[in-house]
Amino acid sequence: MHLDQLLADRYSCRAFLPDPVSDDVIDRLFALAQRTPSWCNTQPWQVHLLGGEALARFGKGIGERVLTGEQVADLGLPTYEGVHAERRRESGYGLYSALDIAREDREARGLQMFKNFSFFGAPHTAIVTTDKALGTYGVLDCGGYVNTLMLAAQSLGLGVIAQGAIAMYSDYVRDFLDLPEDRLVVCAVSFGHADESDPANAFRTSRADVASVVRRIDS
Repeated sequence: MHLDQLLADRYSCRAFLPDPVSDDVIDRLFALAQRTPSWCNTQPWQVHLLGGEALARFGKGIGERVLTGEQVADLGLPTYEGVHAERRRESGYGLYSALDIAREDREARGLQMFKNFSFFGAPHTAIVTTDKALGTYGVLDCGGYVNTLMLAAQSLGLGVIAQGAIAMYSDYVRDFLDLPEDRLVVCAVSFGHADESDPANAFRTSRADVASVVRRIDS
């Protein structure tokens, strides 16, 4: 599949079928992702791939942790201002509209958000961590890895979603995976076979015009 088609077709899958992905496809997926370029070829990403009973235990535990309300993120918590806040609202309201959830229905919105912590029903979740000593450059390289992983999943006919929400509870992730202190939690990437009948998977986000983000300087 050509890159332009992969980029056009990829979306954040928010409803999965329960069927697991075969081992040979998973092996192919992560072999493709491993070709991601990185700063000085450091390849700072490490991945914990959860499925089956382990994923069920992880989801139950992080769901309980979320209910305490306290967020502890290794990479800090984002602040959305200006156009970034506008794009975030547009994305959220677009999803709620696709699901026929009224803007004022806080309970339904909360329940939809909470599906992050059951991984939208995905049978596999990859937790991506970086080397603390590499700082921003390690996180940047892991972002490239996540992007490659998602496009590789798309090329293999899989649904996929990157989940920053999981990293908002890095303390729980660290305890569950017994991570050493020199590893930082970046995000999760959940994948599987998309449930195309779910209205959540009909929603697509918009993109800013290229002219609004690219400034050409020729002289």
